[in-house]
Order: sequence, then structure tokens, then C-alpha cells
Amino acid sequence: MSDFKLKLILSGLGGIVFSFIFILLTFVLPIKDKKKTQIYKPKGKLEIISHSLRNK
Repeated sequence: MSDFKLKLILSGLGGIVFSFIFILLTFVLPIKDKKKTQIYKPKGKLEIISHSLRNK
């Protein structure tokens, strides 16, 4: 087998293995962060206005 064919086969297999690793990582790693964010009640007048503008 010539060197060119061997390099071609090895680079193809390397690409397949490399893409397979990333495909597996998409299924293993979590998509969403499950931490709960704490929403606090606005205290002052400016916080109430800012909260209402932000959450339209």
C-alpha cells in the first residue's frame, strides 16, 4: 500500500473518530443549567420601575 493511500485512510478515520467524540459529547453534557435563580421583590421606587421595564 502506498504512503498516500495510508495517509488518506488514516486521516479519514481520524476525522470520523474526532466527529464521533463530539457527537457523543452533545448527548452526554447537560443542555440547561438546573440552578434556581432567586427572584427578589423590588424594595424602592427605582427598583420597581427598573423591574417593570426589564420584564415587559
